[in-house]
Amino acid sequence: MESEIQVVEDAMRAIVQRQAARFPAVEGSLPIYRVLSYHLGWLDERFQPTGVSSGKRFRPLLCLRACTAAGGTPQQAAWIAAAIELLHNFTLIHDDIQDRSMTRRHRPTVWALWGDAQAINAGDALFALSQLAALEAASQLEPTRGMELLSRLNETALRIVEGQVLDLSFESRDEVTRDEYFGMIERKTAALTAYAAWAGAMVAGASSELAERFADFGRALGLGFQVQDDYLGVWGDPLQTGKARGDDLRRRKKSLPILILLERASPDDRAWIHFAWRHEQDLDPATVERLLTLLEQYGVEAAMQETVRRLHVEALACLGELGLPAERTAPLHEIVERLAVREA
Repeated sequence: MESEIQVVEDAMRAIVQRQAARFPAVEGSLPIYRVLSYHLGWLDERFQPTGVSSGKRFRPLLCLRACTAAGGTPQQAAWIAAAIELLHNFTLIHDDIQDRSMTRRHRPTVWALWGDAQAINAGDALFALSQLAALEAASQLEPTRGMELLSRLNETALRIVEGQVLDLSFESRDEVTRDEYFGMIERKTAALTAYAAWAGAMVAGASSELAERFADFGRALGLGFQVQDDYLGVWGDPLQTGKARGDDLRRRKKSLPILILLERASPDDRAWIHFAWRHEQDLDPATVERLLTLLEQYGVEAAMQETVRRLHVEALACLGELGLPAERTAPLHEIVERLAVREA
């Protein structure tokens, strides 16, 4: 996969380095483009080259493989895939500030190292870089198709922001329905995977109808990805996830496991959960352990596994509805299978 995604890494490095060359070195100022390179996994916190994981890069990989499935080449999708990954990383930096997350990918987060204000600047810079990368992609298409590529990217960015607004608001609400939860993750997570698959097909020259079927596949894939993420946020192996067991519980996330627990819990247990969530600080270890016990008592882990399985089946069904030869969709099939069993 690393060699497959190299065209995207090259595009991202090129656009970061191009802008870094225009930023004058001022004594005492933060080398912001090195901070971006740290977050993207290219440098360590002393700004030295590092071999650590750069993250899953699953969204740009989805874009590349959608392009190939639609009859294009990875090179055709490189710039828009880079835009997608840069946009995604903009959201991660800002999410880490809002969630007060100290680590990401087993390393300190940007805000934890350089403070909130400079982390906001870093996130803003990644957003602007994503726009520049998308402009590179659009310039290679006929004007109407290029404008649609740019317009839909920005609409996708707004959907992600809307999803984050909903996610944060859920933390202070006693009652959140499953429909509301799925509406939130459709914006926060699935909007970008839908765009990644759609954009890959578009730059390959697919018809609007076929590109929309790719978007449906990407959306289903994103929903499954987020539910699996919610599962890992509670039951994931800390050695794999880089986060403590029950980390989403500690941070009072109204993720799907908690919604299922609230549906199944006795009135007394439900009242205790609501009381715990009314605290504005992180939950203490004893409270997290009690929540883990309740999740086991009410069979929530099995319910989560069944939901992941169902969404996995739905993503495969959408893949079949593309109506393309199996040899062309096989790499996309591999993404679905890999995400269904991922541990981080």
